[in-house]
Amino acid sequence: MTFGVEQAEKWIITFNDKIQENKEYLTELDQAIGDGDHGLNMARGFQETVNKITSVNYDDLGSLFKDVGMTLIAKVGGASGPLYGTAFMKASLALKDKKKADVKELVEALAASLDGLKTRGKAQVGDKTMIDVWEPVIEFLTNSETIQPKELSVLSKEKMEYTKELEAKKGRAAYLGKRSIGHIDPGAASSYLLFVSLAEVFTGGELSS
Repeated sequence: MTFGVEQAEKWIITFNDKIQENKEYLTELDQAIGDGDHGLNMARGFQETVNKITSVNYDDLGSLFKDVGMTLIAKVGGASGPLYGTAFMKASLALKDKKKADVKELVEALAASLDGLKTRGKAQVGDKTMIDVWEPVIEFLTNSETIQPKELSVLSKEKMEYTKELEAKKGRAAYLGKRSIGHIDPGAASSYLLFVSLAEVFTGGELSS
C-alpha cells in the first residue's frame, strides 16, 4: 500500500478523533507529573489542524504535513505544540513535492521527525518522554519491509506503558525525581495514539488495543 494525501489526511483525522476521545485521560496523566494541560492543548490543536487540512485540496504530502506542522506550532500551547509541530515540519521536508510515498519513504520521513524531536526536546530514550515511544517504533519500522499494523500498535502501547517504570529527566516531571515513577508520560501516551492511528490507516479499520 502506498501512502498518499488521502491516507495522510485519514491519519490526522483518526488521530484527532482519538485525542478528543482521550482528552481527559491525557489531562489526568499530565496533572500527575506535568502542567495538566496536555489533553486540552492537544485536543484544541489537532481539531484546528483537521479544520485546516479538510478545507484545502492538497497535491502532495509535503504541503499537507507543512500545514499540519505550522498549525500545531501556532495553535497548541505548552511543549506539545512545538514538538509535534517540529515532527510534522521535518516530515514535510522529507516528503516535499511527493504525491505518494512508499513504505521506505514514509519511514524515512518519520525518522526525520524523530531527529527533529530529539533536537528540539534534547531528550533520549530513557528520559520518560515521547522519545521512549518514537525511537523504538521508528527502529522497528526501519527494519520492516512493510507496515505491520498489529505489531506497530502492540509495540507502541508496550513502550508507552514502559514509561511508567522510568524516572523523568525532562520537563516539569523531572522536578518530581523518583516520584515520577509509576506514572505514564503524557507525551508517550499521545504518541501511542499517533502510531495506532497510523496502523489503522494501513488496516482500514480500528485495531483493538
